[in-house]
Amino acid sequence: MAIGGKRMKRGLSLAVASLVVLASCSTQSIVRSAGPESVIVNRGNPLFRDLYTADPAPLVVGDTLYLYVGHDEARGDQFFNINQWLAYSTRDMQHWTAHGPIMKATDFAWVQKDAWASQVHEKDGKFWFYTSVEHDPAMSIGKAIGVAVADHPLGPFRDARGSALVRSEDTEGPHNWDDIDPTVWTEEDGTSWLIWGNAVPRIARLKPNMIEFDGPIRTIDLPDFEEGPWVFKRGDIYYLAYASMDKAISPDERISYATAPSIEGPWTWRGELMGSAPNSFTIHAGIVEFKGDWYLFYHVGTLSVGDQTGAIGRRAVAVEKMHFNPDGTIQPVQQTTRGVSILPQS
Repeated sequence: MAIGGKRMKRGLSLAVASLVVLASCSTQSIVRSAGPESVIVNRGNPLFRDLYTADPAPLVVGDTLYLYVGHDEARGDQFFNINQWLAYSTRDMQHWTAHGPIMKATDFAWVQKDAWASQVHEKDGKFWFYTSVEHDPAMSIGKAIGVAVADHPLGPFRDARGSALVRSEDTEGPHNWDDIDPTVWTEEDGTSWLIWGNAVPRIARLKPNMIEFDGPIRTIDLPDFEEGPWVFKRGDIYYLAYASMDKAISPDERISYATAPSIEGPWTWRGELMGSAPNSFTIHAGIVEFKGDWYLFYHVGTLSVGDQTGAIGRRAVAVEKMHFNPDGTIQPVQQTTRGVSILPQS
């Protein structure tokens, strides 16, 4: 998720009658529906307008793009109220299938609450779900990173290790919510890496089992880093987008990025990629290539649903195309109401 510096965030909770929640947190999470699922036509940004979604995390599997989000459910002046993660999919960016919830934060038996930012990563036929949660205070204080796994991108997901991969006690940071917002990368040789953090960006190599570290946790030097890292590669260049904040400019997060010749760096800051999200001090990038085009997913606070208006705890996912310069740098991305919709705009 992204909690703007010293602030906290995210969540989700959507009751779908055709989905069955299993009672055991140690087995499966939410079983996929066998019935029809709703199809949403892309009418521009925000993408989904019947509920609030945040912290978008895209994943391409074959000819399908899956999008995982947190379900913001805050009401009134409430801050973050996020209890589960939702999934959507598309094959053309114009028609989206809503699959409902794929997992609740409390499907991890050691978790108290908070379904914050996540990423699903495919490796060796498995789908690894890395996410930010609030640890049971009886065992650890603050945010933690959990890992779930499934055989299908829509689950059912189950806790892959029965405990947190990262707890606040495992790192040194300015507060107990600095271990959030995981992003994952796997090299061609099969070596996988986890990058995460709030206030302090961190990186560690994963063991082949994907649920343990294979070496020390190190920090990354990134200017104005706030949270929400997202790692990807194009050609020979590694990219690390992240939510940045320069309080001399604004108290709101922007999206900046850095590049490197290796996943281990050194990382060179390349500038701002996108400005602040309207009506939300947080912003969270999810970047992916799909059918020859690059897309940047993010969230804004402009959507009204029922009697609730957009706010920091009621965000909505949006998407834009992203373009590269010949030297590999990324052209700044402007937020639009059209997004990638091909429908006429009023």
